Amino acid sequence: MKIVFMGTPDFAVNPLNALIENGYEVTGVFTQPDKPVGRKAILTPPPVKAVAENAGIPVFQPNSLKDGAGVKILEELNPDIVVVVAYGKILPSDFLHYPKYGCINIHGSILPEYRGAAPIQRCVLNGEKYAGVTSMQMDEGLDTGDMLFVEKTEIGENETSGELFDRLAVMGADLLIKTLKAIENGDVHPKKQDDSKSTYAAMLDKSMCNIDWSNPAAVVHNTIRGLDPWPVAQTTLGGKKLKLFGSRLGCEEGGGKPGEIKLTKNSFSVFCGDGKCVTVNEVQYEGKKRMKALDFFRGYHLEDGTLLQ
Repeated sequence: MKIVFMGTPDFAVNPLNALIENGYEVTGVFTQPDKPVGRKAILTPPPVKAVAENAGIPVFQPNSLKDGAGVKILEELNPDIVVVVAYGKILPSDFLHYPKYGCINIHGSILPEYRGAAPIQRCVLNGEKYAGVTSMQMDEGLDTGDMLFVEKTEIGENETSGELFDRLAVMGADLLIKTLKAIENGDVHPKKQDDSKSTYAAMLDKSMCNIDWSNPAAVVHNTIRGLDPWPVAQTTLGGKKLKLFGSRLGCEEGGGKPGEIKLTKNSFSVFCGDGKCVTVNEVQYEGKKRMKALDFFRGYHLEDGTLLQ
């Protein structure tokens, strides 16, 4: 079975490696164009590109797939199927229907919930108990195609989006191989999605970062871990930004004001709107390096009761 792979970020690396390791003939890889990264705007290739080039697979980075441009490339590569994992562009109809077996997608959610760009992060932000990956036959809609297989996993109480992202990337790779074998053996049973149960996982942005300490501790906790590693939850201390990484639910009772720091020998916690606390794992003060939260607050000699804004 000849395969064309389409993917861009880290989440797509494991599935591509799985294809290579399992001996599939990957005739080409589509990924997004290189982009400037960091303050120095260094032109950087997507993670998938590095894997493909290391394996000697031709890489294609078209700015658009419209007007038959994508199909022209497919004609050269002659795939039986196209595998899509977090590619980042909508595929036009002529592209979707060109391969013998069409295009299949590995999506980081339990469809039809969390269709869209940020399903993993939104699961954590919303305090979901379960997440998963779904393989589906792609159609012209946004993550609306018939489902092929679904794998679920329980989300850890303190698991960050980044940690869940890494686990689901491995699960997605395994699910891809399972799906391809089933297609080869004619053992797939597509199931239509129930659109009435669909939810949308919009992209994250930096406007979400500021913590509202008047919220219940569970909401604050989910926000901190849901925005880790990007765009990162933050608060204000002494007029400067303080980024927060990882957390856990702390004391059950307190009576402190929302945003009030509670320091003990072993932890740094903050009171929330319901009188409960959230214990923060690591912080990064504006202009400083990231470090353990307790070390930071000991080093800056902050007192119990200091208010975060």
